[in-house]
Amino acid sequence: MKGIGAAIGLALLAGAAPLAADGHERSAHEQRSYEIYRDIIAFRTARGHGQVDDMVAYLAGRLSKAGFAAGDIMVTDYDSEGDPTQGLIVRYRGDGSSDEKPIALLAHMDVVDALPEDWERDPFTLTEADGYFYARGTQDNKYGVMNLTSTFIRLKEEGWTPNRDLYLVFSGDEETGMISTRAQAKWIAENVDPAYVLNSDAGGIGLADDFSPLAQQVQMAEKTYVTFDLTATNQGGHSSRPRSDNAIYDLAAALLKVAEYRFPVRDTQLTRTYLGALGQSMPGELGDALKRFAADPSDASAIEIIRADPSLVGTLGTTCVATMLKGGHAQNALPQSASAAVNCRVFPGDGVDNVKAQLAAAIGNPEIAIVQRAEATESGVSEFPDEVRDALSKALVARFGKPIPMLPHMSSGGTDGMHYRTLGYDTVAIGAGASRPRDIYAHGLNERMRVDAFYAGLDHWTIILKELAGS
Repeated sequence: MKGIGAAIGLALLAGAAPLAADGHERSAHEQRSYEIYRDIIAFRTARGHGQVDDMVAYLAGRLSKAGFAAGDIMVTDYDSEGDPTQGLIVRYRGDGSSDEKPIALLAHMDVVDALPEDWERDPFTLTEADGYFYARGTQDNKYGVMNLTSTFIRLKEEGWTPNRDLYLVFSGDEETGMISTRAQAKWIAENVDPAYVLNSDAGGIGLADDFSPLAQQVQMAEKTYVTFDLTATNQGGHSSRPRSDNAIYDLAAALLKVAEYRFPVRDTQLTRTYLGALGQSMPGELGDALKRFAADPSDASAIEIIRADPSLVGTLGTTCVATMLKGGHAQNALPQSASAAVNCRVFPGDGVDNVKAQLAAAIGNPEIAIVQRAEATESGVSEFPDEVRDALSKALVARFGKPIPMLPHMSSGGTDGMHYRTLGYDTVAIGAGASRPRDIYAHGLNERMRVDAFYAGLDHWTIILKELAGS
């Protein structure tokens, strides 16, 4: 692990942020934010690379240098399914002038791995090109980590003292086992008992094709994440003596059934309201389909149009998709086993056991074993606290010069927030990122963020926290 001193040294040696488009020098907050963003992206915090602790040391060093006491910076170690990782919790002490409970602020430091040979640019070097920042984690979720960290440093340097405690809670394995997340959520519940939890890892601002703002998404619910291992087994044999049954072929047939199966369409007041509002701002056939579904969730033609859009299909119900394969043991031997990971995002209320039963019925082969890989966390729907709504509205007006819609929605993906919801805390994701649907490459090749959106979001958390915890 790099020491805190070395981490601070890395920051001091870093160059200044690039000039603004108009040629003006960036503000101190903008420069610091750029440096932190660049530096933490350089840590390959994917499973198996052992660099989460390096990133923790770096962040702790920056926060310590800004004036946060050692006793308010807590580093915790976890064994995430055999892969060591760390978590970071930082307390911004309030002055006690408010009777309000603390606020917890979430982000995750780990990323889905990226293979440099597959990318056009090194995924762990921040690169600016064509108006974008490219690198793994530019969106998910090192922008959130950077923004919250830089905001804490900015407020501390201003001499600002909140009227209640604020807590940064950064997890180290959100993309995999969520061991750190579960432990942190339990610790926060037992030792902090916050008024609510704000998450930087979802929500965000949708942009039109011309980069004008459409709406701020507000994540108030999320689907349940669960993976099933599908396995076909066989006694195998010599490859020169093919059998009528073959584990790889049996598995392939099962996966084709999974690919063809459509889970029943589901809707809630939250999803219908969200899709209807989204349809108002979206032109063409898709916008019309969204409005028709909101009015009548049994509209078959609207359902087909929405299901054809990868960014929206998950809003209509449970989805399951094959993500990993493994089979056979030698080139000249019949496979004795073949397995595939099928990842499901379960619509609230469907239930994990029910989804497993539907997969088994769709496959129609009792010889295919279906085993749940890990315990799933099923969470409910949060409320949108009025004070958070008002604070977010002020941040958006400051950013865009006018109000823009705030659309509560359910995420198809999973975040740390689910573990706080299951403990009874309203958890609302209001990330500062802004992008067009075509620019969302999280978990994929050439992940990127607009440079202008990066800088435009740097006041987001400052305004929100001063509204929620100011004098």
